[in-house]
This record gives sequence, C-alpha cells and structure tokens, in this order.
Amino acid sequence: MFEKGQYIIYGIRGVCEVMDITTVDRPGGPQGKLYYVLRPYYQKDSKIVAPVDSEKTITRPLLTKEEATNLIERIGEIPEMKVINDKQREERYKEALKTCDCRVWISMIKALYLRKQDRIEHGKKMTDLDERYFRTAEENLYSELAISLGVPREEMVGYIKERVLA
Repeated sequence: MFEKGQYIIYGIRGVCEVMDITTVDRPGGPQGKLYYVLRPYYQKDSKIVAPVDSEKTITRPLLTKEEATNLIERIGEIPEMKVINDKQREERYKEALKTCDCRVWISMIKALYLRKQDRIEHGKKMTDLDERYFRTAEENLYSELAISLGVPREEMVGYIKERVLA
C-alpha cells in the first residue's frame, strides 16, 4: 500500500500524488473499502478516487533516482517495438502505454521516431495516430524521469541526449 504524499504511477494517467487514503461506504456496496485519493501531478485541479485493491489499473511506485539513471544509461540496449501489421498498430500502442513500463515506452518511442524518419525520407508526414501516441509515451516517460531525477520535465530530452550520446 502506498503512503499519503507519495508519488506513484497510476495507469495511463501517469504520475499522481497520493493525497489521502480513505474509506468510502456506498449504499449496497462493500463497507469500509479503502480508496486512494490521487492528484495527477501535472493536472493540479484534477482528482482521482481509486480502490486500493484495484486489479484493473496498474499502480506502481515511481522509479528511484538510481533506477532512472540506470534506465537512461541502458536506453541504447532497448530494441524498438516491432509492429508487423498496420492494422494492429494502434492496439500495440495502447497495450504498450497500459503496461506502465518505462522500457516498453522507450521501445515504442524508438519505433515511432524511426517510423517518422522513414516517412519524412519518403516525403510524408507523421500520421496523427503516430504523433498522438508518440507524445503520450514521451509525456509518460519524461514526467516520471523528471520527478525521479529532480530535473524539470522540459529539460528531460536534453538531459537524456546528453547521457545517451556521451
């Protein structure tokens, strides 16, 4: 169980702060059931109430500073995601985001970046679908790394490039 004040990853909502842990008694429902009251880190006016014991949504602690540093050092070793069939592309992206796994997000970002470069070489633009999932994966990854490393989110691209290309 997480603690009040802790930052966690909550499904596709990304980084959230545990604002409170409370019970909610619903008429006709379970009594005394525990819920997290979460605030998405980059949406201060938003609130999520989620069951502590939910198995539907992946909930995990943020990477530690050491884990984040190690992940960045190993980005070159992470292969890009393979999408064999264009019809399965969006489904693969959705599933990748739902894993809440930074390595999977990196794999997806790499694949989308290479696809974008290939399309540009052939005189085409990145598709809206690819652009949307690329931004979402970057947002999820950079938000978590920024908090874990204590680096402003808008500086994460430069921070990562500096360490990967060193």
